[in-house]
Amino acid sequence: MLFVDIVKIHVAAGSGGHGAVSFRREKYIPAGGPDGGDGGRGGDIVFEADAGLKTLMDFRYKKHYRAQNGQNGAGSNRTGKDGDHLVLRIPVGTVIKDAEEDSVLADLTKPGQREVVAAGGMGGRGNSRFKSSTRQAPTFAENGYDGEERWLVLELKLLADVGLIGFPNVGKSTILSVTTGASPKIANYPFTTLSPNLGVVELGEGKSFVMADIPGLIEGAHQGVGLGHDFLRHIERTRLLIHVLDVSGSEGRDPLKDFEQVNYELERHSSELVKRPQIVAANKIDLPEAQRALPGIKKELEEKGYEVFEISAATNSGLKRLVFRAYELLCDIEKQLPEEKREDIEEKKKMRYYRFKEEKPFTVEKDGGTFIVKGRWVDRLMSGINIDRDESLKYFQKVIRKRGITDELKRLGIEQGDTVIVGDVEFEYYE
Repeated sequence: MLFVDIVKIHVAAGSGGHGAVSFRREKYIPAGGPDGGDGGRGGDIVFEADAGLKTLMDFRYKKHYRAQNGQNGAGSNRTGKDGDHLVLRIPVGTVIKDAEEDSVLADLTKPGQREVVAAGGMGGRGNSRFKSSTRQAPTFAENGYDGEERWLVLELKLLADVGLIGFPNVGKSTILSVTTGASPKIANYPFTTLSPNLGVVELGEGKSFVMADIPGLIEGAHQGVGLGHDFLRHIERTRLLIHVLDVSGSEGRDPLKDFEQVNYELERHSSELVKRPQIVAANKIDLPEAQRALPGIKKELEEKGYEVFEISAATNSGLKRLVFRAYELLCDIEKQLPEEKREDIEEKKKMRYYRFKEEKPFTVEKDGGTFIVKGRWVDRLMSGINIDRDESLKYFQKVIRKRGITDELKRLGIEQGDTVIVGDVEFEYYE
């Protein structure tokens, strides 16, 4: 299965159904009152974290998603059916961002957690809603609101306690396979691991932690070179880093320079990453070259405050001590967390609705003696107005006064006889 950890998609919530214009027509009641029902609400776009998913592969080829529209209202005060929500399942650990604003809308870190990222439009009101003592037979209804639309970026960030970091081919995949039973692809050439692998380290008596083998890092990763940001994204959630070094220099590299380069890339990507607790696994000590180089490497790193563990992933030497120490450090880190971070804060993970982007209900532009009134709200108003009907026209005049359109026209200097265009309808202005 191809590992896909970042995608861009477009989502559109359903639009609300239109309100109905209807009048009661029954035997012996030839002129009944208005009975137009409201439109149904449009469906939401909902994301749900699914523990069974490990990749965003399903979103790679299908880019557009739309929820169901609400149904229109009908006579006899029948409300239209609400549109069905569209539930999109994503892996646990996925961050959902607004592509245009680059802002985080949701971070799904719990199995079953749900978030609404595009709210469906409200249904329009039927003509029965507009009946009043002075308006006995309204001949207009309200159109439904459009659903929210947005481009999203989905980023999958691994949920691991411990991250294995280091240059390619230093033995990270072998360590993971030996300590967890995971089966990453392992071969003797650089850049073998092109996607992260997860495994659970079982230490007995209910002691365990999740460890991730992160793709190998190369110089310039913080600028996106090579695997770059793909690598760095997946270590942001880890609480402890195990820095794996090939102390034998079997790839012709200097282990200490590799160590400095990896930490440099971490710091350039995020100042918080380089502060993450880090221990060193000096790997391949079964090789003669490693035995010769180890004392000097160990001395220099320990002087900088790092714990160094001599291991050989190939022969399983020193791994037990390494993983038990990692577990101890994780427990210490857990104790140091603020109380609110240690609690299971399910209440903060409830579904929440995101409001539509704020926009003015109308704008007025002046072009000589012509005044043009525009806006989504204006279009919706005019779509429900029947200007050939006296009651509908009176309602329109009342609404534009109440909404401040008349005051804005006066502020812009409108005079008797000037032309006002509202939506697609042209009027002459008179007090």
